[in-house]
Amino acid sequence: MAAVSDPVGLGAPRGPARPEPPPTRFHPVHGANIRVDLSGTRATRVESFAHGVCFSREPLAPGQVFLVEIEEKELGWCGHLRLGLTALDPASLAAVPEFSLPDLVSLGHTWVFAITRHHNRVPREGRPEAEALAPSRPPALLVEPYLCIEQFRIPRDRLVGRSRPGLYSHLLDQLYELNVLPPTARRSRLGVLFCPRPDGTADMHIVINGEDMGPSARGLPAAQPLYAVVDVFASTKSVRLIQLEYGCKNTGVGCHAFLQGIFLTQRWNLQPLQLLRWQVDSLPLNRLGIHTSEFTFYDFSR
Repeated sequence: MAAVSDPVGLGAPRGPARPEPPPTRFHPVHGANIRVDLSGTRATRVESFAHGVCFSREPLAPGQVFLVEIEEKELGWCGHLRLGLTALDPASLAAVPEFSLPDLVSLGHTWVFAITRHHNRVPREGRPEAEALAPSRPPALLVEPYLCIEQFRIPRDRLVGRSRPGLYSHLLDQLYELNVLPPTARRSRLGVLFCPRPDGTADMHIVINGEDMGPSARGLPAAQPLYAVVDVFASTKSVRLIQLEYGCKNTGVGCHAFLQGIFLTQRWNLQPLQLLRWQVDSLPLNRLGIHTSEFTFYDFSR
């Protein structure tokens, strides 16, 4: 087992390989106003603003992200999506509560938060409270192809929302990448996961468009099954699940993320371009009849 300070990917080939977690689906038990499609990947609140609580079909694996994209919004309501985890088995509930906050939380063993820009962050013991005020945003936020959360390494590409294809989609995509849009904007992607700790507990993290908002709750029972909770509340009308691949199965994925990091940064950092030839050379382009000698590389650093 890797040390907590050593990030490894879920299913990464270090020691015995962990299997990829199964695809995420919504649980058949949900709020009275929710309709889940036949694939189990889209949940829509069909009326009112409440009774929109949903759960993951299976308990999450450590480091597995339950990731949703906001598909539809509804005007006229105050409030947004709520997200979290519960140790309660949804099948054991006599009735799904009307609200996740406070109704479901009041049943115990449940940690749910309303999604906000500066999320509810819990400082570690002995650390200043300023640690919890806002998430740190490293300069390499858009360059690194992986998001590292405690001991887990998650491919960043699918964690970030994307605009619909159109004339200005490339500009909107940059806003999602920079995570400057409202966190509950349409097509934003929001995820929740838990990270076990050496003392047998776990931290819950919420991810907004590829950015870790930090630990939202600590002391979760890591040994118990933990289900994701998604409350399709108020102005959030419909969400769909986004599937992640935790192992980088080909170099094309890494190169795609690498290029995104180069061209979507706020300031041009041209040093990574010197690595571009290595990235292209690593791709199996010869099979497609394309040779790297056909590319022209310029030295922008001069």
